[in-house]
Amino acid sequence: MSTIPNYSSHPKITGVHLQRRAYIYVRQSTMKQVHHNQESQHYQYRLKQRATELGWSADRIRIIDQDLGRSGKAIEGRTGFQTLVAEVSLGQVGIIFGYEVSRLARNNRDWYHLLDLAAVFGTLIADSDGIYDPRLYNDRLLLGLKGTMSEAELHLLRQRLDQGRMAQVQRGVYRQHLPTGYQRLTDHSVVKDPDAQVQHVIGLIFAKFKELGSINRVVRYFRRQQILLPRRPVVGPYAGQVLWKTASESAVTEMLKNPAYAGAFAYGRKQVDPTRQKAGRPATGRYRKPMAEWIHLQQEVYPAYISWQQYLKNQEKLQQNGMRFVENRQKAQGMAGKGPGLLQGLVVCGRCGHHFQVVYKKTPRYICRGLARTADVSSTCCSVRVPEVDQMVVQAFFEAIQPAQLDALQEILRTQQAEREQLDRQWQEQLKRAQYAAQLAQRQYEAVDPDNRLVAAELERRWEMSLRQLQQTQEDYQRFQQSPPPDRIPTELRQSFQQISDKLPDLWPSLPNTQKKELLRSMIAKVIVKRPAPDQVKVRIVWVSGAYTDAQTIVPIHSEQDVTGYDEMVERIHELWQQRYNDQQIADKLTAEGFHTTRSSIVTPVSVGKIRRKRKWYSFFEQIRGADEVDGKFTVNGFAKQIGVDESAIYRYIYTQRIPSELVTHEPHTGIYLIANDEQLIERLRKRVEKRKKKMS
Repeated sequence: MSTIPNYSSHPKITGVHLQRRAYIYVRQSTMKQVHHNQESQHYQYRLKQRATELGWSADRIRIIDQDLGRSGKAIEGRTGFQTLVAEVSLGQVGIIFGYEVSRLARNNRDWYHLLDLAAVFGTLIADSDGIYDPRLYNDRLLLGLKGTMSEAELHLLRQRLDQGRMAQVQRGVYRQHLPTGYQRLTDHSVVKDPDAQVQHVIGLIFAKFKELGSINRVVRYFRRQQILLPRRPVVGPYAGQVLWKTASESAVTEMLKNPAYAGAFAYGRKQVDPTRQKAGRPATGRYRKPMAEWIHLQQEVYPAYISWQQYLKNQEKLQQNGMRFVENRQKAQGMAGKGPGLLQGLVVCGRCGHHFQVVYKKTPRYICRGLARTADVSSTCCSVRVPEVDQMVVQAFFEAIQPAQLDALQEILRTQQAEREQLDRQWQEQLKRAQYAAQLAQRQYEAVDPDNRLVAAELERRWEMSLRQLQQTQEDYQRFQQSPPPDRIPTELRQSFQQISDKLPDLWPSLPNTQKKELLRSMIAKVIVKRPAPDQVKVRIVWVSGAYTDAQTIVPIHSEQDVTGYDEMVERIHELWQQRYNDQQIADKLTAEGFHTTRSSIVTPVSVGKIRRKRKWYSFFEQIRGADEVDGKFTVNGFAKQIGVDESAIYRYIYTQRIPSELVTHEPHTGIYLIANDEQLIERLRKRVEKRKKKMS
């Protein structure tokens, strides 16, 4: 093993370096190296002796070993290296000792960041080959090459490991962690678990799922029968032992989705998406991929508990169950809670079709994360403020419960009910015709001479077709019967609405939220919300009758550039400004033309003024006030510059008559002060100001 030479009286080490601390950075990449490669660890700790030989006292030597067992490929998770960088940036470090560059960093980003800080604060870096000053060109060049070689070395090691692993994967001999129910023998062959009970229980899981068709039903069956599931951990204190645990949805799901139970070797079922990894958590960012995107799939590698065809049927069934769950979830309104979101369970996203969630912040919001759950989209699908949406829907509700509206709604519901009854009669007639056709085909087949095979075969085919048509008609009729009938407004509720339709708007603020929600749900099936622009919200209120009402409103936003028609409004302000309209007149005209601002449904004079001044479109008053002279006379601003004081002093001189009133006039249009250009007055006030400054000094 190479040794570090003695650097006593080294020319690069100065008194400034010795006054600072010497830091010794100790790191090994894995815990396996920490436990089994002790010599490298001891050698790194002995660098403290070298620091002493170079002149650092023991109390000024610090050892950083928090990163033992951590890879140097990134700074995330390496608290020791982060501490070292922080100390260097504070100018506390005279020298950094490391066995080699790869101990400090395995990527150029972290390495060059440390070099830049060391060059700024004059920190030396020492390894087994020498001492380097990052401020010197040759030393920095050599350190840069070492860092590049260290990163390349890690890349080559990773590449070789990946190539070797993929070669084993392609042959189907890569040693994966086997699921419960399998064991790997000393010759690397895989067999079923020798425990017969383990085999029987795993087989029962697949048999019951085939019978019951639902994971929840399988779990309930196992719990009801008090059948425990086997688990054989691969790590921990019980590694290799069979543990029997209560059946859970996650355990059954994992077994049903694992292709190993169908005898298949699969690699790449979960893959890493670097864009979803979180800093300091290398295990994050792993997501399940569909079977078409698995890296390698090879059948008939392990002894199978089920056939591959059955495995595919199970996956299809699981997918259908998931889709049905999502559909039911979208249709469900849930219980009416006490929160301020009155449309909880009713409001639906007009973009993706999922239900909104209510987020109770200072100002509650309806937020849809449907695309984030189903389409791997990280951003929020739609977000709207609760008060604006609730206000539109409540106003439409008040209009809907008026007696005339209730009569119209009741008539629509009666029409829908009559139409449903008519459809039911048609289905019954269609079913009778299908039954008669099947019976007729059966009688014709039974009446034919069996020896007449050509005719008998054709009649048998017709009979089978009639039976299939009968079965299809029965299934369609059952689906029609299971569809929900048109809702009806109960008589007592209709009478209550007629009595309170005039009083409800006044009583509404005093009602509890749960009662408000129940009233809304009695009339509203769902509310579809869209946000076509940042400052616009459109809603479609779907009533229980199937009819709908559209409404829209303007909502407050933060950025003025996101206001609908903002560019047109700015252009219109410019036109009116050129025509010498003041801010109030411009605001009134813009409001009448349908423009609005970020926080208001109208345009205010303050908003007009901000837009003008931002683009240096100054009004006549602002132009006059900002000028130094007008018609040969000084403005307050211009006169203040002549005297060498601020404007407040000039106003004080005017009020106290130090500037005679006969020399002061008003501009006729703006009313600002104008002061005559009197040289004697200017000279007298200048002397007064200079005299006052001398007294103060």
